[in-house]
Amino acid sequence: MVPRAGGSLTADWERFFEWKRVEREDEPRRVSLEVILRGVAEPGRLLDLLENFVLFSEHKTGYVKILAQNHQFLGVNNAIGSMLQARSAGHGRAGVFWQTQGSGKSLAMVFFAQKVLRRVPGNWTFVVVTDRTELDDQIARTFKETGAVSDADSKSCHAGSGAHLRQLLTANHRYVFTLIHKFQTPEVLCDRRDVVVLTDEAHRSQYDTLALNMRSALPNALFIAFTGTPLIAGEERTREVFGDYVSIYDFQQSVEDGATVRLFYENRTPELRLQNPTLNDDIYTLVEAAELDENQEQRLEQELGRQYHLITRDDRLDTIAKDIVRHFLARGFQGKAMVVSIDKATALRMHDKVRTHWQAERSRVETELAKARSYASKAEPDAVADLGDRLRVLTTTDMNLVVSPAQNEIEQMRQLGLDIAPHRKRMNEEALDDKFKDPDDPLRLVFVCAMWLTGFDAPSCSTIYLDKPMRNHTLMQTVARANRVFPGKHSGLIVDYANVFASLEKALAIYGKGTGGATPVRDKRELVEDLRRALDAALVYCLGHGVDIPAIAALPTGNLSRLTALADSVDRLIAPDPVRKDFLAHERLVHAPYQAVKPDPVVTEFAARVACLAVIGAEIRQRTNPGPPAISAVMFQINNLLDASIEADGFRIPTVREQPGPPYGVIDISAIDFAALAKRFEKSQRKNVEIERLKLAVRAQLEKMVQANPTRVDYPCPRTLL
Repeated sequence: MVPRAGGSLTADWERFFEWKRVEREDEPRRVSLEVILRGVAEPGRLLDLLENFVLFSEHKTGYVKILAQNHQFLGVNNAIGSMLQARSAGHGRAGVFWQTQGSGKSLAMVFFAQKVLRRVPGNWTFVVVTDRTELDDQIARTFKETGAVSDADSKSCHAGSGAHLRQLLTANHRYVFTLIHKFQTPEVLCDRRDVVVLTDEAHRSQYDTLALNMRSALPNALFIAFTGTPLIAGEERTREVFGDYVSIYDFQQSVEDGATVRLFYENRTPELRLQNPTLNDDIYTLVEAAELDENQEQRLEQELGRQYHLITRDDRLDTIAKDIVRHFLARGFQGKAMVVSIDKATALRMHDKVRTHWQAERSRVETELAKARSYASKAEPDAVADLGDRLRVLTTTDMNLVVSPAQNEIEQMRQLGLDIAPHRKRMNEEALDDKFKDPDDPLRLVFVCAMWLTGFDAPSCSTIYLDKPMRNHTLMQTVARANRVFPGKHSGLIVDYANVFASLEKALAIYGKGTGGATPVRDKRELVEDLRRALDAALVYCLGHGVDIPAIAALPTGNLSRLTALADSVDRLIAPDPVRKDFLAHERLVHAPYQAVKPDPVVTEFAARVACLAVIGAEIRQRTNPGPPAISAVMFQINNLLDASIEADGFRIPTVREQPGPPYGVIDISAIDFAALAKRFEKSQRKNVEIERLKLAVRAQLEKMVQANPTRVDYPCPRTLL
């Protein structure tokens, strides 16, 4: 195979990326050996990549090596070129850097600043501007983890006020982190010419006025805006401050490159429907205003009046909570999930209701499992295993509220019959953000209203339960929480309870206007069609090799004829190597969308045929995997499926260490009786399986022989095998 992708030697294969452009973002995107060689291996670019586009990020598990992707390499170099032009022209507008959420925008900011410090002469200071404390902390943490900012500086270079900002700039810090709200007046804070302002998400509504103040406060600075969503009509002032685009990497490009996963939309608006068709439009402005100051939540409730209470009706929330429990437990790729509510009180109520239904479901499953495991039960083993898996998730899953603090919130919530104290205690004492980001931590469900909706990356988060009216950038930034790449994650899912589809369509009409204009969020029905096409292709491929999957699926489960048919299918698809690899590729292409579609009832249409493919694929992997077979979570796996009927003479290799001698699956080739082996192959009905088993054993023994005798001098290796 000709290499066409690049990545760090320590990275998983999923993190390798294709290099599709050489010099410019607007050149045709091509995947070829020529492009990656010219784009990466040309001496100047290779040295640039090694010097300026490699970072080492420190985490609890150790250091992670980060290599810039194609879009980051081109975008950052474009931004530096634009910055130098703005400096020469004297206007300071270095441009707008639009690279979609999840594609590494924060890391691009680090690449940009670090390369300027290394390669551009000057006593540079970078002022990193955000509009929320949590975003300020998050971006500062990124700079700290990658070594751009020391631990001491990360604590001391946060501006607490305009006066403190002036002091920090006078003290000549390399990096200064501040909120946009520090620029309340247009007074001059610093007139240095070697100051670069990096703003994150520079087109929010509050930037209209404050950005002009910022420009006046730093009259000789260079301004560049980093954003994950495009500028829209009404944001002309953003261009006045920052200029035009210097880099565009939209959602569709990101998905095509594998930098993010696809997003799918599912409308699950409860049957209790809102009768006012303009409800969302009526409350958009109030909701967005509340985001500016979360203490305005009480004012929001008062002004929304009856409409607010329609959204927060107890029976409606109870219906949604029950559906969230059912939906999350049935997800194929479960991962983590965020439940987004309209305000703090509603988020807390939703948490309490979900926990109530969660406990009820746990009790039900415990009862069902006890019955299924009883002596008199005739339950299918697969059904018992499914109940066991469901109970494991129910008993291990942690959930919590994540909201910003406010004065007197405990008393305010108590007046509403809610207890926020345990949640606030955990938020203060535990690193809930790290727990949620850790895929192995049991904190799988969080309930939010504003926090973590922007600037927060949890790659294993696969589902957003949205019960809050939103629009434009806020909506797109929220749904993008589910688009991060993670092993086993086919796509992200947006479950809509607030009927924001019309707003989503409007946002997508803007959001998709990158280079391709494609809609970044797809209807879930498209995912079903993806599954249908992948399954049809797999069935055609199998039929071409004498395996009729629909016919096998029609046979009764556990029937001997079904087991025999599956065993025959394994033999036909396990060899030669190209056939096996193609089949396993088809099986993976079916498995991923099948897991993503769940728990939609439409999966029942595909379940039997997908189960057959999964069993065959699992058995092939088990028989061709070096060493003892691993325990896997493949759905409908049949333990030792073919052992009982693998040869006509009933020969069986032990699955455990039943007697002294070599471990499972290992044969001493120096003691092979080739005459007996020939007779055995004459009798075997499934020669491909036997060949693969023998190949595996020979390979394992040869590896031991080579390790014991690397020079292979006078070693009695049987020549009949060569």
